[in-house]
Amino acid sequence: MRRIVFVLVAVGVLAGVVAYVAPASGQADGEAAPIFGVKTPAGYRDWRLISVAHEEGSLNDLRAILGNDVAIKASREGKLPYPDGTIIARLAWSYDPLEESSKAFGRLQSFVAGPPKNGVQFMIKDSRKYASTGGWGFAHDDGKPASEAMHNTCFPCHATVTARDFVFNRYAP
Repeated sequence: MRRIVFVLVAVGVLAGVVAYVAPASGQADGEAAPIFGVKTPAGYRDWRLISVAHEEGSLNDLRAILGNDVAIKASREGKLPYPDGTIIARLAWSYDPLEESSKAFGRLQSFVAGPPKNGVQFMIKDSRKYASTGGWGFAHDDGKPASEAMHNTCFPCHATVTARDFVFNRYAP
């Protein structure tokens, strides 16, 4: 929910009112660099789990899909479209065979998360700000702010899942 904070500014006999609109719920104030208009949400690694995934092909990674409180509530209720203020984070790691499992079973049996891959990706729901991309802003945090071009490369893939409001993952209870 957006908050409006009113600050009185007094200089000599002049006084004025300045309105400030705080960031949408789940976005951080402070030092984080904006990523195409989005700041990396503070504490996102403590968000609750929506689902896990294994991406094959050239990416070949394990993923944890996390959500802020708005995303978790909508996911649990199966609410589509997701409400504004939803933020989804995707963390990924390499998909590595577990050596001990291979010894125990005589073949590749178990896989675990290895080193992190491809930074952290975010989807931010703001139906007005991101109207041209289905109401979603896409951001990638690999330590550098993402450009509008990066934002626009995400949407064509997500456009294949319009029936799920452009979100690939499904809630795993």
